[in-house]
Amino acid sequence: MGAASLELSIIIPVFNEEASLGSIFGMLSRQREVIFEVLLADGGSTDGTTARAASLALASPFPCRLLSCERGRGRQLNVGARAATAEMLLFLHADSEFPDSLALRKGLDALVASGDMRVAGRYALRFVLPAARYDFGYYFYECKARLDRPECTHGDQGFLLRRSFFSEIGPFDESFPLLEDTRLAERVRREGRGLLLPSEILTSARRFETEGLCERQLLNALIMNFAAIGWDEFFRVVFGIYRSQDLARRLQLLPIFRAIRELLQQSPWRQRFALWQRTGAYVRPNAWQLIFALDTHRNFRRGLPPGEGETPLLEWFDRWYGPITDHPPGRLAAAALVWLWFQLTLLWLRFREEEESSGSSPAN
Repeated sequence: MGAASLELSIIIPVFNEEASLGSIFGMLSRQREVIFEVLLADGGSTDGTTARAASLALASPFPCRLLSCERGRGRQLNVGARAATAEMLLFLHADSEFPDSLALRKGLDALVASGDMRVAGRYALRFVLPAARYDFGYYFYECKARLDRPECTHGDQGFLLRRSFFSEIGPFDESFPLLEDTRLAERVRREGRGLLLPSEILTSARRFETEGLCERQLLNALIMNFAAIGWDEFFRVVFGIYRSQDLARRLQLLPIFRAIRELLQQSPWRQRFALWQRTGAYVRPNAWQLIFALDTHRNFRRGLPPGEGETPLLEWFDRWYGPITDHPPGRLAAAALVWLWFQLTLLWLRFREEEESSGSSPAN
């Protein structure tokens, strides 16, 4: 198959994905009416990923190449992009799945129909988990992923865009071990526009189910905030704490909150004050998510699919919140509220740990 006939290059970073490669190849093999290639960018797998990929590639109905590079999702995605031969690029996670066999075709057609050369598409997110465990938390994040707002687009939705546009806004950031997808999405917002594609993409809820949806999203919120305000000390310390935890059990947030407190205590008070100010400045415009949760909760109770239903509270919030709060006293109030939230959350985590410890202790 010549490069000129290819419509799409699909770049998938992999690391120790031997068990899931069969699903990836099977899902892509079911895609119809599109000519594409697959580039697996392996970050130094230590299981049988490379051998399994080579075997599946020989039998697949689409061309597939396995690329090797150092581990790091941003680096792996960039290696795949450089090796791609089609004009359209799709960056995809290894655990993603398209229930619609025309998802790729519809995505390409929607991107072309937009008439915009500087547009990036993303698919509508849905989590894969048993219906009995599909609660409001998952529904909220599925609704949020459909919005065209800052920091609502992430890599598990896929990124579909022209190579020429990626050359302008890329490459992915390799200097940071995470958030490379969110940072690219924000560059899309600044330099072009995002487009919600007319198909859903399924992603595994395994990590949320194991670590706890609330715990994981709380950690994600901390990461987003401290990355936005540039507090690198947080990442140097907290990454080690997170990686030391057993990923087969619930995420322990107390050691992370304690580490944040200790880092703050080691800093002069002026630096602490400045950090809380920057945090308040970041959190204040993101308060819309609390109001959006009220709207989506009503739609969830009504049984509406994600992304459907009215959001009157959010519309009211967007109209009035900014003028009321976007000034020095408003930003200072936001910083004070975040500081109070941090202290109360730390107390709650300590209380919960003490209760769990006493509950697991043998009776006297």
